[in-house]
Amino acid sequence: MTQLIIFTDLDGTLLNSETYDYAATVPIIQQLKSLKIPVVPVTSKTRAEVSTLRKDVGLTDPFVTENGSGIFVEVNHNPFPEPPGEQEADYYVVELGCPYVQARAGLRVIANELRHSLLGFGDMTITRLQKYTGLSANDAQEAKAREFSEPFITPKALTAGQIVEAVESMGFKVVVGDRFSHLIGPEAGKGNAVKRLVELYQSILPTEETIVTIGLGNSPNDLDMLEHVDHPIVLPGVEGPHPQLGNRSWEIAPSPAPQGWVEAVTSICQQFDVVLKN
Repeated sequence: MTQLIIFTDLDGTLLNSETYDYAATVPIIQQLKSLKIPVVPVTSKTRAEVSTLRKDVGLTDPFVTENGSGIFVEVNHNPFPEPPGEQEADYYVVELGCPYVQARAGLRVIANELRHSLLGFGDMTITRLQKYTGLSANDAQEAKAREFSEPFITPKALTAGQIVEAVESMGFKVVVGDRFSHLIGPEAGKGNAVKRLVELYQSILPTEETIVTIGLGNSPNDLDMLEHVDHPIVLPGVEGPHPQLGNRSWEIAPSPAPQGWVEAVTSICQQFDVVLKN
């Protein structure tokens, strides 16, 4: 027997990168839910951001926030026999990252080490964050509701190597992006979160049942997740897959999100005799 688990990024993967449309995925997600195939968001977004989206899309499975810093399991939809973490309001929380105040302090120390100012989300007003991200005021407020990590504007004057070296020398990790980079704790990471969730799911399955993991992402900050799943799938943009993902021997979805997500998930599930209707 095989138990499929789908780990998915959100923006540009489940949601269209320009319009944030996800309508095409909803019927597939509902079918996966009825088949007891978990769909686990793994994202750089905050708990507040993902909680809102989960309700809209109809997801009830666990989710991973802030680039693998926190795992959240809804108390009313806990598939595990024991609470997987401490209860906070409606969720059990598995903390892999550091406290937000520690990430904020770390960013200041790293800026001094680099001798270069680093502008984090915590340094910005809602209005200023809107200017940099294009988010609505409410969405910007949710994006600022960090618990474990600090996003900052990637300085063009520094190389990725310089940033990584300074961050690691201070005992942190960083996910370097084109526009924003994310300072996270040393035990955080999308790959670590995937491994922890697989362990949790394996603990509730019969010993003869095997877990097969599917991962979908579209950008370099998904690399850690894609490298830790059995079947990595890359969602392309309108101009094709990101160069750092497209040069690997990974499956490329036939089209951008959300339709590409639907097509890729339908295809990979069919390989395991799971038929989904578009």
